Amino acid sequence: MYQKKTYTLDEAKKKLEYYCAYQERCHKEVTQKLKDMHMIPEAIDVIIVHLLQHNFLNEERFAKTFVSGKFKIKKWGKRRLTLELKRKDIGKVNINQALNEIGEAEYIEVFNDLAEKKVVLIKETDKWKKKKKLVDYLLYRGWESHLVYEKVNELIK
Repeated sequence: MYQKKTYTLDEAKKKLEYYCAYQERCHKEVTQKLKDMHMIPEAIDVIIVHLLQHNFLNEERFAKTFVSGKFKIKKWGKRRLTLELKRKDIGKVNINQALNEIGEAEYIEVFNDLAEKKVVLIKETDKWKKKKKLVDYLLYRGWESHLVYEKVNELIK
């Protein structure tokens, strides 16, 4: 018979300290991890307070790290970044602070590079289908529609 592992408060604290030290986490991920460990709500609250007090958990830092990583590596636009942070229950203030870390010039440069690289890869001969594929690709990545349509019309004539 399978016995589910139980944790003392101190064991759970240690485990979550490692969990948060390994990679930035948001409150929602930490709470879910504790629920998966079958911790009671009172214990979850105590552990989250402990993690916050000892700076293992910091929503502002999480938001900035998340935005920076997804923007630089996955080339996500601000709309997608905002959506994903909202899904993780990050507050508006932290979302806006994190997005403000991206410089306007860098943002446009990344967008232009992404669009120009992708347009070359689309093996579609029909102009309208090619435009649609590029538009869909850029919108899915969370780039603002006014930027997308301008760029698509500039690249595909």
